[in-house]
Amino acid sequence: MTEIFTTRVRDIISSIPPGRVMTYGLVASRAGNRSGARQVARILHSSSEKYDLPWHRVMNRDGKISLPRGGGYEQQKELLEQEGIVFGGNGCIDLEEYLWPANNCF
Repeated sequence: MTEIFTTRVRDIISSIPPGRVMTYGLVASRAGNRSGARQVARILHSSSEKYDLPWHRVMNRDGKISLPRGGGYEQQKELLEQEGIVFGGNGCIDLEEYLWPANNCF
């Protein structure tokens, strides 16, 4: 994982506005590595607190929270709901409504 990629990932995540989300894969692609979704997760894990990243705004490609229940899931869901994001009965959010940037335009 290069420092340039890591810096880009942090910058992209920092730019996600309240009430919007990006997927791990979308962040990775935007940062220059289309197959770097797992690297994005590692960067979030190691850098969120240090760089005050809005980690809760990154979801999996299905619009679900990837963290396990009892391991951050509840906190992430609560933070997203406080920003106005609504979860369906299946635990998913509507990516068409909440994805940033809208329509995957960069």
